Amino acid sequence: MKKSTRKVVRLTKGEKMLYTMGVFCLLFTIIIRVFSSASISNLKMDIEKISYKIENQEKKNQSLVMQVNELTSYENLSNILNEMGLSYNNENIIVVK
Repeated sequence: MKKSTRKVVRLTKGEKMLYTMGVFCLLFTIIIRVFSSASISNLKMDIEKISYKIENQEKKNQSLVMQVNELTSYENLSNILNEMGLSYNNENIIVVK
């Protein structure tokens, strides 16, 4: 009977270093991807919060513009003028061209 001989394959220092560096690069890439995804999602949440605040402020501004238009209407001004005892006189109006 023949004895089967087994050949042992040994890795050199350079090969070991290459495999180790490959594993480290793979782990580093995975870690960087996870952290960048987390930071991107945080930025998206911040953008949504800011856009919500902008929409609310625009609604408030529109409401205030409507109030200003209502308060400066001719009917409102004439009522206030009548309460104060003032009158509307066309002769006192000067048109500048």
